[in-house]
Order: sequence, then structure tokens, then C-alpha cells
Amino acid sequence: MPKLSMAEVENIAHLARLKLTEDEKRLFQEQLSSILRYVEMLNTLDTAGVPPTTSALPLDNVMRPDEAHAGLSPADALLNAPDTAAGSFRVKQILP
Repeated sequence: MPKLSMAEVENIAHLARLKLTEDEKRLFQEQLSSILRYVEMLNTLDTAGVPPTTSALPLDNVMRPDEAHAGLSPADALLNAPDTAAGSFRVKQILP
């Protein structure tokens, strides 16, 4: 694939809503052209025997099963509370 033209780089920058200086445009012209050459090289590889995948890693759920357990009693829940009243946590008023 030939090198990207400056107009193509400017169009890409416009689509990405980027304001580029002339130096940045030249830099991106080289970098994007290099990326496209590499993709073109990858397209020449024979992948007929390779199954299509969306991930290189196996997609296994590593979470443990959901099991119900007994919760804390109200007394245990309030055990370390700095201030309690009538079996509830007591906090400072936040609204006037």
C-alpha cells in the first residue's frame, strides 16, 4: 500500500476531532502508513486452518458459586459502631 497522503491524514484528524500541527501531520503520516503496511503484510498470511476467535485466552468464569450464608445479628453489626441508638447506627445530621 502506498504512503498515506497528507489529505488523508488531515481527513482522519478531522474525523477524530484533532487539531494537528504540520509536524504532527508528517509524523502521523509516517506512523499510520507504517501500520497499514504491517496490516497488509498480515493479510498475506495463510489463516485457513486457524479457527476464528475473539480472545486468545480461555473465557472461564473464575468467580465462586453464589451461596447464601447467615448474616450478622443486629447486635453483632452494631458491636463496633461508635454511636448507636435504639438498635441503629447513629450518625451526624447532614441536612439542615
